[in-house]
Amino acid sequence: MFPTETVYGIGADARSEVAVERLVAIRGREAGKPVLVLVADADMAATLAAEFPDPARRLAARFWPGPLTLVLPARDGLPAPITAGTGTVGLRVPGHPLARALAAELGRAVTAPSANPPGAEPPRTLAAARAYFGARVAVYVDGGALPGGASTVAAVDAAGVRVLRAGAIAESALRAALEAR
Repeated sequence: MFPTETVYGIGADARSEVAVERLVAIRGREAGKPVLVLVADADMAATLAAEFPDPARRLAARFWPGPLTLVLPARDGLPAPITAGTGTVGLRVPGHPLARALAAELGRAVTAPSANPPGAEPPRTLAAARAYFGARVAVYVDGGALPGGASTVAAVDAAGVRVLRAGAIAESALRAALEAR
């Protein structure tokens, strides 16, 4: 359990089928809902994405680190819950320095769905996250009180950007970043 830029996330090695399956079981992740992945930088993101088109690279350069999740075609071989059968992977370089350091120091992508059971309020404090999961989570990293909210989730391809979930970054800002050269 660790802080992201908005709420606490629950993490596991995103390349480990066993670790991701355990995360899904502990969190109670809904079937068919992909699991977000945090990466240290765009180079690490490119190891998980089958394609990283120019519009995605431009958005990453402008908004990473930060609360923008880019949904890109997934490479083969990722644990099934990461893509949930969509053929895509949601990637973000987190704005919180502890979350970014976690992926960087491990040298591996880390899952980071919000650390709450389905339907419960995403935790903004470590105490709230611990109240949900207790001893079922092995490690808790305190990053203080977080602002709450959600990252913007955007699908990106050669044609441009499509916002899948509104969040901290407005769609108009994404479009402006793509139009700027």
